[in-house]
Amino acid sequence: MAKKVVASMKTTTGKDFAKVVRMIKSPKTGAYSFKEAIVPNDQIKEYLSKK
Repeated sequence: MAKKVVASMKTTTGKDFAKVVRMIKSPKTGAYSFKEAIVPNDQIKEYLSKK
């Protein structure tokens, strides 16, 4: 699945996006989980700053 995302991001329009991985801590167990998203380059800081 990751190969398809990377391959599609190599097109000219795909250069405007980035794959962002966030680590989120569960309030119940304290375990960490990961959330992936494809975000436009100009919105990366906004995406990482929100909770």
